Amino acid sequence: MHVRVLFFGMLRDIVGRSEEQLNVADDACLATVFEHYAELFPKLRELSQSIVLARNHEFSKSAAPVAENDEVAFLPPVSGGSTPAPTPENAAADGRYARAISDPEDGHFFALTRQLIDTREIILRLVRGDDGAVITFEGVVRNNTKGRRTLYLDYECYEPMAVKVMAEIGRQIAGAYPIDRIAMVHRLGRMEISEASVAIIVTAAHRKAAFEAALEGINRLKRLVPIWKKEHFADGEVWVEGEWDCNAPSAAGL
Repeated sequence: MHVRVLFFGMLRDIVGRSEEQLNVADDACLATVFEHYAELFPKLRELSQSIVLARNHEFSKSAAPVAENDEVAFLPPVSGGSTPAPTPENAAADGRYARAISDPEDGHFFALTRQLIDTREIILRLVRGDDGAVITFEGVVRNNTKGRRTLYLDYECYEPMAVKVMAEIGRQIAGAYPIDRIAMVHRLGRMEISEASVAIIVTAAHRKAAFEAALEGINRLKRLVPIWKKEHFADGEVWVEGEWDCNAPSAAGL
């Protein structure tokens, strides 16, 4: 049977391609797929502790079986009630967002964009008359890393999985803190110094819960959402290695 295999960030550089079709046996699992590429590219085995596997946009353990036409992704370390099922189709009609999920009942908003992040537009999506606080966190591009001058950054991600994970994180936070609505928006592509790469916006009746939820939101986004950052310096470039959340299933121990 055939599976589609995707590679991101530094892993794409190692294997020399972003995707390919692979023939596997009918009883294959994710471990089978990983072993195939680890044999071809031993560096993958060295990195297995920090590689996370996904199947059909879901984090998956190595023992998970694969089926015909499954999409398998190799993910390097990140930088970083019943309602209608939200889909990318309910993104803004003006094309501002590359991919978005908007909860029609709860009012939460999760999106990826290749344009400048417009926090005021996002606030207007969220805020209601009974809100007493709006907290906005923006992560912006620094001009250096440990004294090494940064020229600009490039962000890429596994888009369908990234926006899905952002929505899962946001809904969990909304259920754990006394807030009203939360939005997470991450920018992709090239970013210049001082431009915002990510925004977390929270509305609530009171400021304390909004502050705490926004902090939890950016911390969890950095550890769980499959987004990768390449930093460009005057004397070279490098993929920035972060760290997966401890609950993300790595390829180690296959």
